Amino acid sequence: MTSPHHTLTEPASDAAIDTACRVLRLPTMRTTFQDIISRAQRERLSYRGFLAELLMAQCEDRDRRRSERRIRAVGFPRQKWLSDFDYGANANINPAVIHNLATCEWIRKGEPLCLIGDSSTGKSHLLIGLGTAAAMAGYRVRYALAAKLVNALVEASDEKRLTKSIARYGRVDLLCIDELGYLELDRLTFNGAIIETGTESYRLAHTKAQHQLKAVP
Repeated sequence: MTSPHHTLTEPASDAAIDTACRVLRLPTMRTTFQDIISRAQRERLSYRGFLAELLMAQCEDRDRRRSERRIRAVGFPRQKWLSDFDYGANANINPAVIHNLATCEWIRKGEPLCLIGDSSTGKSHLLIGLGTAAAMAGYRVRYALAAKLVNALVEASDEKRLTKSIARYGRVDLLCIDELGYLELDRLTFNGAIIETGTESYRLAHTKAQHQLKAVP
């Protein structure tokens, strides 16, 4: 004997969806299903279309939050994006080269990259921007200042933890070392890409360009 079919009211359905999303840990679906239902009704989506929209919203938001967690875990001192880099402020930087590096193929091949130039020429912006692109692509990335990295390894050596510390850094796909200064670069640059950012201040040129844009009537 089959049980009779019961139709839930809209408030009861909403409550059931909310509860189910909480239990299944689907926060995006819980907060967006009302909007997606309204859009589905306006656009006359099929049941399959509605379900696809709902599931894709959850997947896209989960990917975004995962990327944000990976970026935070890197330890960058500030947020920098390659899309914000002002190539007009530094003629030494070839946009095509940076766009190619943003594909992260060099990381997959295990090739090094060195950014060489004077202070304020855009090295850190490019370093953080490329590291962020790598983290968003799913690579394990870590940021470290050269002096702090050396000090950490020296301290680990004193306490006989050097092997473990080196192994921890070795587990990442990309180690972004900032402020190398005048350390020996022969081995770092072997078989890798070198980007020379020059000597003219990127920050100063970028600031001047912004002021000129604001001054245009």
